[in-house]
Amino acid sequence: MSLAHPVLPSAAAGAFAHSRVTAPADLRGGQGMPPHGHPHTAQVKPHARRPLPLRVGTRGSPLALWQTRTFLDRILHFCPVLRNASAFEEHVIATSGDRIQDRRLADIGGKGLFAKEIHEALLDGRIDFAVHSLKDLETELPPGVVLACTMTREDARDAMVLGPRCGGIEAADPLAAIPAGALIGTASLRRQAQLLHARPDLKVGMIRGNVGSRLGKLEAGEFDGTLLALAGLKRLGLEARASVVLDPEAMVPAAGQGIVGITVRAADVELHELLAGIEDRAARAVSRAERALLAALDGSCRTPIGGHARLLPTGELHLTGLVARPDGSFLLKRSLHGAAADAERLGCELGEGLRADSPADIFIA
Repeated sequence: MSLAHPVLPSAAAGAFAHSRVTAPADLRGGQGMPPHGHPHTAQVKPHARRPLPLRVGTRGSPLALWQTRTFLDRILHFCPVLRNASAFEEHVIATSGDRIQDRRLADIGGKGLFAKEIHEALLDGRIDFAVHSLKDLETELPPGVVLACTMTREDARDAMVLGPRCGGIEAADPLAAIPAGALIGTASLRRQAQLLHARPDLKVGMIRGNVGSRLGKLEAGEFDGTLLALAGLKRLGLEARASVVLDPEAMVPAAGQGIVGITVRAADVELHELLAGIEDRAARAVSRAERALLAALDGSCRTPIGGHARLLPTGELHLTGLVARPDGSFLLKRSLHGAAADAERLGCELGEGLRADSPADIFIA
């Protein structure tokens, strides 16, 4: 099901003709950045005539809508010809991942269920492009769909939100604030595995839903604490709800966490070129490394996997990868770094090493 919402008043077909995007080079994934971080500019070449509005597919959660509208504002900022036209129309699409809330994603088909119906709409021509949380995209996209653009990464770290039974936070050991035997709510096997590896005395209960509903369950006393992506809290203005933000080397985030990704039909060259003009180069590099890590591990949706890449001040890319058992009884974590231009190779190399040195049963579906 999709619900269409025009973003601006209607405009005549063809307003997209000969549009140009002027964007800083560091947002384009282009050839380098001038000294001292001052960007030069470049333009996307003019495009052929096509009717407006462009139809954008999105999930309907408050966070998904925030991400979609922020992304569209970004396009309008860099594409003046679209500012005074009805350039975009939102199509809210209910996904299987949103409808089924009483089971883990691992039990119903994996995180790709947050994109399945959206990509069906894309391939059917009902929408022109789609906005996603990159961590919710499967590693191998459906034939005919490509990841065309990655936006500037928000803070990739995980945050703990603790209830009244928990004590004060100690910087040296944030988990010490959680009392023995406490019940922590999470639907993420990655978070569960790392939490139980560090604190096997804790209990983990399944909690699903959007950010607001999870916080509501915590407030209702159903759990003693929960873990959420800090990026989502910040985007929704809820950052103050975080009791503590966890170091990404201690609690390795999900691959793609904090990044908004845009998918289009592979054959839609015009739209692909438009989106390339606003892509964030750093996000592109780290996402390529993290998704290559996932592809090399080729774990099932029941395999806890973490991946976090960041660019160092030297310009090199540092990548941390993690594989574990859901109960935390096994956890292997390693890092490597190299040239950002070799992001995919680094991800593949680290993933292959983690896979080779992990028990084979971890990767059985």
